[in-house]
Amino acid sequence: MSQTKQNPNHFSSPLCLSNWLQLRLPSDSFSSWGIKPGTKNVHNLWLELSEGETSLIDSTPPIRTVHVVSVRIIDENGRILLESHQELSDGTQRERNRPLSEKMKPNETVEDAVVRAVKEELGSIIRVSSIENDVSRIVNIKTGSYQKKVEEWVSVSYPGLPACYVLHSVDASVEGLPDEEFCTEDEEYSECSVAEVA
Repeated sequence: MSQTKQNPNHFSSPLCLSNWLQLRLPSDSFSSWGIKPGTKNVHNLWLELSEGETSLIDSTPPIRTVHVVSVRIIDENGRILLESHQELSDGTQRERNRPLSEKMKPNETVEDAVVRAVKEELGSIIRVSSIENDVSRIVNIKTGSYQKKVEEWVSVSYPGLPACYVLHSVDASVEGLPDEEFCTEDEEYSECSVAEVA
């Protein structure tokens, strides 16, 4: 293997990533990124790579690997909080109907990822005065609930790019959530403007 080969997880710009992907993905799939409703663009993938939330395996096509924490938030009445849909910056709504989930950061523990996910996704709606200081005090992960599962499928966000999702699932309770339906806005990638609704 040549030592000058591009490391698929380090690109200096979205343009460099785009050039690398164009050689490895079907042109009709790649050209739809960010244009077809419900898809993300190369800049989104570049941000995921830059933040360490995603890695790519150099193959044709490349394989995107993502470690995801999934949190089934269960209240005292046994109700499970589900994210009903996600509204993308172009106004497209993507059905979700799944528990709170967040891409994990490099070297992040499941526990730390759960606390970060709750703070990022639900922090604006939680009615607890101590949230700014320590979210971990209001999150209780149920002992023995951890499960790990690997799923492989073609990403809806990035057509033509196969994905390997390593799912780390737990059950938890979170103090201070409203009893009624609510909406939150996620500003994870503020320039991409993604709003999520629970």
